[in-house]
Amino acid sequence: MNHKTMMLMFSLFLLLAGCSSNEKDDSASESQDEKAESKMDASISGNKVQEEAAEKEGMTDERKVIHQAQLELKVKNLEKAQMKIENKVAEYGGYVVESNVYREDEELVEGTITVRVPEAHFQDFLTDSEGEASEVVGRNVTGQDVTEQYVDLKARLKSKRAVEERLLAFMKDAEKTEDLLKISADLAVVQEEIEQLTGQIKYLENQTSYSTVTITLSQDRIVVPGIDNKELNTWERTKKQLATSANLLLKAGSGIIVFIIGNLPILIILGGAGAVVHWVIKKKG
Repeated sequence: MNHKTMMLMFSLFLLLAGCSSNEKDDSASESQDEKAESKMDASISGNKVQEEAAEKEGMTDERKVIHQAQLELKVKNLEKAQMKIENKVAEYGGYVVESNVYREDEELVEGTITVRVPEAHFQDFLTDSEGEASEVVGRNVTGQDVTEQYVDLKARLKSKRAVEERLLAFMKDAEKTEDLLKISADLAVVQEEIEQLTGQIKYLENQTSYSTVTITLSQDRIVVPGIDNKELNTWERTKKQLATSANLLLKAGSGIIVFIIGNLPILIILGGAGAVVHWVIKKKG
């Protein structure tokens, strides 16, 4: 084998080795690209999952509804009906807000009671209250759906808390007094907004957890007149009538005496004239 042949074979060997190296590099490069794309897809997928989780966290499956009811009932005994209603409120875990009883006149007694009962027992309480009535005069039930408002408040609160955390982190890293004052002012505003949102959320939670029921009770009373001994006064009235009669007799006797004495001259003349007439008539006869 001559020198040229050996050089040719060596060149072919180097060429084959270079091609094999390029194929390995390309394969490795393709493998790295595939891994990078896989990581990117996983990252995108993870972000989507996080976004969906965040959206689900802001939503609520339970509807938030504020229920109110007004009942107008006629009852046979107002005090007993009111006591039974208040006992039922306590049994359901509610509480009495206001209770009043007043009389329009002697024949009509009315009362008003306002209570709050847990939302879960709202319908049951209405049924129990109507069961105490001899007649249901009126029934009005309203419901206000505040679910969207509640979810919006919760989302705004979450956002404000995130801002608060960032401002607190900035405050730790602040080096200049001006920056610290600016961050403190912004933080105060955000914290005030957080307090307002928290108060609104608690109010909606309370209003939707307990329903308000106002019940007007009326009782028709039949008044039986009683014997009033004070108006009889038999003995006093008898004495008064006796005195009146005696006064009439005294007045009559006094009038007769006054008439006789006052007209005595005339009576004497008339009596004398009558006696003369009687004597003449008797003499002739």
